[in-house]
Amino acid sequence: MRILLPFAALSLALGLACGARAQDASLPDIGSSAGELIDPSLEAQYGAYTLYELRRLGLVLDDPLVDDWLHDMGFRLAASSETPRQSFTFFMMRDRQINAFATLGGYIGVNAGLVITAETEAEVAGVVAHEIAHVSQRHVLRAVERAKKDQIPILLAMIGAIAASQAAGSSSAESTNSGSNATAAAITGAMALMAQRQIDYTRSNESEADRVGIQTLARSGYEPNGMADFFERMQKANRGNSGGYQVPEYLRSHPVTSTRISETRQRAQKLVAERPAPTATSRAPASLLLPSFYSLAGETGAGLGENFGWVRERLRVLSAKDPATALREYRALARAPGARTGDPQRYGLALAQMRGGYPAEAEATLDDLLLRHPQHLWLQLARAEAAAVSGRKAVAGERFDALLARHPDSRPVRLTYAQALGEVATPASGRRAQEVLRPLLASSAEDPLFQRSFARASELAGDIVRAGEAYAEAAYLNGRAVDALNQLAGLMKRDDLDYYQRARIEARMAAITPMVLEMDRQGIRPEEQKPDRQ
Repeated sequence: MRILLPFAALSLALGLACGARAQDASLPDIGSSAGELIDPSLEAQYGAYTLYELRRLGLVLDDPLVDDWLHDMGFRLAASSETPRQSFTFFMMRDRQINAFATLGGYIGVNAGLVITAETEAEVAGVVAHEIAHVSQRHVLRAVERAKKDQIPILLAMIGAIAASQAAGSSSAESTNSGSNATAAAITGAMALMAQRQIDYTRSNESEADRVGIQTLARSGYEPNGMADFFERMQKANRGNSGGYQVPEYLRSHPVTSTRISETRQRAQKLVAERPAPTATSRAPASLLLPSFYSLAGETGAGLGENFGWVRERLRVLSAKDPATALREYRALARAPGARTGDPQRYGLALAQMRGGYPAEAEATLDDLLLRHPQHLWLQLARAEAAAVSGRKAVAGERFDALLARHPDSRPVRLTYAQALGEVATPASGRRAQEVLRPLLASSAEDPLFQRSFARASELAGDIVRAGEAYAEAAYLNGRAVDALNQLAGLMKRDDLDYYQRARIEARMAAITPMVLEMDRQGIRPEEQKPDRQ
């Protein structure tokens, strides 16, 4: 024991030291204060790499309608935050765990499970506002700084305690056991000190994010009680946890206490009392800056939060393991006591039926829903998809064309239409898909859904070079930089490239190559992957 415990302490010390060196190698030195920030462009690159890796692992849920809803909410909140000009990127995770997170560069991920669990959009908005506050208050950078500061003092304290205990333990044979116990206590105490300081710092961050986030929530027009409502829902889930039920992931990184809920509720009540009455023209602040392919109006003209039920059911279907699982889930929900049986649930069932090989049943349900919601874009789009899935290409084309005429600026309409045309798989459908997608070209360089759809359209239309470029871009955006570079290198071997094509491909290769070289330098080996083709 006397040999093993000091050895364990030494191993821990070396591990901490190596951890510090590894951190220094992977992250830039942000100085002695979190106010001395890293270059914003480099911070954005870290965030982008995180998203690329998540996509490579298949963890991101990319869906045009869900993306529009999430960006509508996210940018509305961001515009009302402490840093309205900070760049933000919001994305949906496929995971059913209840969680959300923020990372460098303003990248904020929301799990599908969080949306499915929430009862109102204000609850989800409260969580997103909290994560936005983590970004605006620089908590990620401050955590890095704190970790670097804590490592040396804690390591020195631990070594000193171990040395003292060893000296005491070696004074007599009778004190052997007490010395060993003292060594163990020193190791445990140092590790506990490290953990406690991290917990205290996290609690401080969480409290600040609650305070700042709830102000953002109120300023953006959402019900301020949404944050406290969600915290209470999580607390009830934790209290009811028993047997094999897994504690929600959100509670592991965002501990919820009665005090925290009470403070959040008090702030909400104060903000509600101070907030002016809404007007008919109340919208997000005029300073809001959106990516050009997103619109805040909401395609259905619905008010704030009115689309939430439809979003939740769409995510329930898209995040299910497969369509058969989604159908079973809806059957189970229908039998559950107090089950929701409203129109959003019927919409979700129709989506599950359509994806599960029952488009006729889905279309019948959608027709009935459209009698009550005749202008609802999501229903109209699903009805056009159902016709395409059932093989009625002419009917599907008519419906998509009508939707495109009514919503010419809609990204979901154009992407969904192009995907349906890709399934037709003829040169004519490819050319038509290119026409449908072309208005999005200027704004969709970093949109993997667009790049994949445009690649497929170009391939069908016989534009092989343009298809190759788009497939390479889709691979890059999905975390496969080496694959993207190889595809572009293959295009460069073609004899039929014109000057502009060659220059464009060379420029993209020059931009991607540094990332590939850095991956190679760090020993990161790409997995064997096929080209990104449908």
